[in-house]
Parts: sequence; structure tokens; C-alpha cells
Amino acid sequence: MQLRSKGGHGILQAAVQITTNCNAWHPIQGILAADYTLWISETVLSVYIASLDGRIVSALVRGQIREFVLGIVWWMTVAIPATYTNSMLSYMQSKLSIQFRTRLTTYIHDQYLSDMTFYAVGNLDDRIKNADQCITVDTMKFSNSLAELYSNLAKPILDVFIYNYQLTRSVGFEAVFIGSLIINLSSVVMRKYTPSFGKMVAEEQKLEGEFRFRHSRLIENAEEIALFEGQEIEKTELDKSYYALIRHVNRVFRVRVPHGMLEDFVIKYFWGACGLVLCSVPVFFNVPGLAGDVSVGGRTEGFVTNRRLLLSSSDAAGRIMYAYKEITELAGYTSRVDDLLQVFQDVKAGRYQKNLVSSSSTESNAETLKGRGNVVESENIEFVDVPIVSPNGDVLVPKLNFHVKPGMHLLIVGPNGCGKSSLFRILGGLWPVYGGTVHRPSHRDIFYIPQRPYLSLGTLRDQILYPDTTKEMTERKVTDQDLLDILKVVQIEHIVEREGGWDSEKEWTLALSGGDKQRIAMARLFYHAPRYAILDECTSAVSMDIEKIMYTHATALGISLLTVSHRPSLWKYHNFILQYDGQGGYVFTKLDAQKRLALQEEKNAIEAKLLEVPKLQARIQELSELKKE
Repeated sequence: MQLRSKGGHGILQAAVQITTNCNAWHPIQGILAADYTLWISETVLSVYIASLDGRIVSALVRGQIREFVLGIVWWMTVAIPATYTNSMLSYMQSKLSIQFRTRLTTYIHDQYLSDMTFYAVGNLDDRIKNADQCITVDTMKFSNSLAELYSNLAKPILDVFIYNYQLTRSVGFEAVFIGSLIINLSSVVMRKYTPSFGKMVAEEQKLEGEFRFRHSRLIENAEEIALFEGQEIEKTELDKSYYALIRHVNRVFRVRVPHGMLEDFVIKYFWGACGLVLCSVPVFFNVPGLAGDVSVGGRTEGFVTNRRLLLSSSDAAGRIMYAYKEITELAGYTSRVDDLLQVFQDVKAGRYQKNLVSSSSTESNAETLKGRGNVVESENIEFVDVPIVSPNGDVLVPKLNFHVKPGMHLLIVGPNGCGKSSLFRILGGLWPVYGGTVHRPSHRDIFYIPQRPYLSLGTLRDQILYPDTTKEMTERKVTDQDLLDILKVVQIEHIVEREGGWDSEKEWTLALSGGDKQRIAMARLFYHAPRYAILDECTSAVSMDIEKIMYTHATALGISLLTVSHRPSLWKYHNFILQYDGQGGYVFTKLDAQKRLALQEEKNAIEAKLLEVPKLQARIQELSELKKE
């Protein structure tokens, strides 16, 4: 999609291309057809009203009361369709904006919420810092600006042609041609001295996004900031971001002042003076080929009619001029939306731009990040010479080899930052495979439960079904009683009555305790009963009794477990272990839980005895000194 237009050139085409890459075009075609009909009707009515205005004033000057009253009656009669047309034009512009936004938002959602794009944009790529603002605010402003452009560009062009055609019948073609030439020349001058508002708008939206992003970070990390009493530092950063935005906005305001003066002078006064001269032609001169009433009333009628047509034509020409400024502003919104869609396309194709902050050589790691491995769908999980590499450039494990088959239960241990969670992100398709071959089943056969489970918006029932819906629950012939039986397994069935029933809707992240959330997550696992389950410290907030029930029931359901935990109580539920040493090495072997527990107890006992050695040595030294005395 080549949409790198700057300064307004080709922006309308680019904007239309963005919207036409979305869904069905037919609703917008219908609105545009209605818009064109209303535009023509409004212009025809304006021409008729101009002529009627001239007749009313002529009747007033001549003292013809009957024609004057009749003209007023017609004036009020025409006001009904005229006001309706004007209102409908505003309504259609709003509908057009909504249609643009709906189609664009639907298209963006389809791109954003597919192929893990929403994750990759925020975690694997640094180009879009605030995708939420781009999707919500920027698309709204883009759609409004594009809809306004249709009305403020196509309609005035139609008006100029019709009004000028009417004027040529009254003042002659030569006069209208000279007037149009003057307008075009002054338009060229105005375009030359029009600042690059498109770039200014894009920069303003970028600064707005950064300011909003900093506030989002404050809310997300409020607890840690409050505990550290870091509000002064955060306030400094927020103020810095805000004043950067304000400085840019003030700079734009200062630029708009002389540009606004130039626009007002040219459009309102210079063009107005030219219009008065144009209207005076049939009054002061006999124009060949133009016949008309030369009486005072006739001249008055002609002047008023021409003056009104000229004002309408000048207004239309002025809107065309203002539309150029709107095009440059639309360029900014188009650039923002286009950048968002371009990043979506890149991350879907595996092209990431990430700042490397690896503790080792970023140059050598950058070469590793350019590589790509193979992903093969299989019933088993197997890593063959797969490097565990973070998007920041840290090579955590140069080549990892292990496998998990149905019936195997793998315990994964190691120090922090050694690659345990990274392995799951690669297995879940969140991170690219930078080398080797990964054999993994489909996403429906792998279920992930983190330490802090995600609870969606919706009912209590939805928390168990997620990501299924009630429709899929019905298709699986699962009832609420079946869900209650699952809750009984994890001994949390009482929350159905406590929280107001299955259809109760709350902010479940706040309504449930940490232990309840982990039990809900386990109930979700038992409902889906996948082939494999990835459990990342998912029992840290429950007792050992509940932990035993969870692991025993999962095993009974035939779920193969991949667990990250340092709790020795979980060893007995696993028969293989993958242990990282934190230096890029690892061991994958069978796990003898009883032997490992015995060794662990012996190790703990020896460490306890070693702790007593300094005390014993100190006592021996003390006794030796007493003996000497």
C-alpha cells in the first residue's frame, strides 16, 4: 500500500484507498448517491432563491405589492425543502463519517486481532507505542476529516460550475472568465504560503499519544509507584510530555494567525471586491448579447440576483480553498492510520523493528534475530536445535532440545531470566522461531494458565468458558450443572450463589481473590480439557490440598502438564524435568521425584549443619582461650 503522500498531494486517493481496502462498499455508495442528489437539489434551490430574491427586491423598489406578497409566499414555501436539504446534508455527512469509521475500524480489528498481531505490535516491535489511540482517536478523526472533505470539496466544485453558468447569462462569459482567473491566481499564491499543516497534525497526534501512554503507564503501575513514593518523578515525566505537546500546539496556533489573515483578506475582501466589480458590469456597461430590463427595478433585480449568485459562488470557491487546508490536515491523519496498517502488515510478515538492549553483543544477536526456523504441526511438543532468544536480543539458550508426548509431565525449573517463560511464548506462537524446528499441536490443544489468570468482561459463566461462548458451550452439550461440578472439584462452587448466579456480571479481577482467580483458571482448564497444559506458577495462591486436587484431576483427564514452579510439592506430579542453569545450558532428563526429594532433604540438612559451623568454630576458639587462662 503506497500511501506515503505528503503535504496533501494524493491524500484523497490514499484516504479512499485505506477505506476501500476494508469491507463492503455498498452502504457508502448509497450514502454518496443520496449526497449527490441532495447537493444538486440544494444548488438548484439556491439558484432559484437568488432569482426569487431579485424579484422580491425589484417588486419592492417598483412598489408592486401583489408581486411582493406573492414573492414572500414563495420564499417561505421554498424555505421548507431548502432547510430540509441543508439538514439532510449535515446528517448524510455524519452518516458517511460513521460508515467510514465503521468499515475502517472493522478492518483494523480484523488485522489487529488476528495472527497475534495485537501482541506483536506491543512486544516485538517499537514503532507503535500507543496502538489504542491510533485505533480509537486517530481513526475517528480520519473518518470525520475524510467525510468533511467529500462535502467541502465535491459540493463546492459542483456549485462553482452551476453558479458561474448562471452568472455568464447575466454578466457575460468574459467577465466570469476574468473573475475566475483572478481567483485561480490568488489561490496559487495562498497555496504557496500555506504551511504544512499535515505534518503538524501528525506530530500533534503523536505527542497526544505519548502523553496518553504515560498516563496509562501510571495507572498500570500505580501500586509500585505508590509504594516507592515516586509520584514526583512521575509528575515530572507527565509534565514534560504535556508541555512538549503544548509547545507544539502553540507553535501551530502562531502559524495559523498570519495564514488566517491571508485567507480572510483574499476570500472575504479581495474576492468580495472583485465580485462587486463583476456585478456592476451590466449596470454601468452595455454588454453585447445581453438583453434585459434597463429600468431601476430591472437593474435592481439583476444586481441582487447576480450578487447572491456571486456570493454563493465565492463561498463555494472559498470552501475549495479551505478544503486544501483540510486536505493537509487529512494528510496527518492518513499518515497515522497508514503507519498503523503498515506495521500490522510487517509484523504479520515477521518483519520487526525492535531496539536491541541485550547485555551481550547486539551485533551478533541481531544476526540471530534475522534467522527463522520451522514450525511443524504435530501431536507432540518437540524443540530441535531451537534458540531461545528474547526480542530484545538476549540469546538465553543457544540450542534447546527436548520433547513432550501425551502422558509425559514436564517440570521446568531454573533461575529468573533463564528462558522459562520465553519457551512458552515461542510454543504459544507469540515469539518467532529464530532457528531449528518446533513441533507443536494446534492452539486448541494447548492451554496456558499464568500466575495471574486473565478474567474477561462478562458473566461468571463466561469466566469458565473463556475463550468459548455460551453458543459453543451449548454445541458441546455442556450444562450449568456440568460447570458447577467442575467448580466442586476445585472447591469453589459456593461463589455461584455468593456472586449472584451464573449470569451475574462484575469486574471479576476486583471481585475475586487471588486464590479464587487461580481456581477459576483451573476450572477453565478442566472445562476445555486440552491435550497439553502450560502451568506457570498457577497454584501460588492456593493451599497444598487444593494444589493436589488440581494436579490429580488434570492428570486424570489425560492432560499432559508443563509446569514452571520451584515448589518441591509439585515434583511428584511430573516424570520429566527441564532444568536451566542460567548460563545458556540446560538438562532434560527423567525425574525421580522420590529420589530428588530425598536429595533435596539431604541437601537442606547439610546446609543447616553448615550454618552451625561458624558457631561451633567460635565456641572452640572461646574454649581454647578459657583453657589457656
